[in-house]
Amino acid sequence: MSATESSMSIARTAAKAASDKLAEDIVAIDVSERLAITDIFLIASASNERQVNAIVDGIEEELAKEGLKPVRREGRSEGRWVLLDYATVVVHVQHEEDRVFYALERLWKDCPSVDLQLPDTESASGQE
Repeated sequence: MSATESSMSIARTAAKAASDKLAEDIVAIDVSERLAITDIFLIASASNERQVNAIVDGIEEELAKEGLKPVRREGRSEGRWVLLDYATVVVHVQHEEDRVFYALERLWKDCPSVDLQLPDTESASGQE
């Protein structure tokens, strides 16, 4: 089983919002085969805490327009690694240093990437 169309739509909306706020290295990983609790991990990064929080704000604003609110939000006060849990999509916005250290893409390298359909094909392709 792979990620649902609904999950992919949420991930693409969040990715577009992150891109609009100048997020770097935006990647989506289909974890639905490995995890029963979610379909997609969306990962984005920024070079400083203020930018991490701006990206998070942009994602939340765009998804709120579609009537979606995160069921859980963690890490906002530190601005280093913010997790937004939308049930079927979990968004990780990380400071670039934390992203390198925790290497989520490496941990989930056996899972397929999701085409985010962003204009910049390098960001959209992720692990391809």
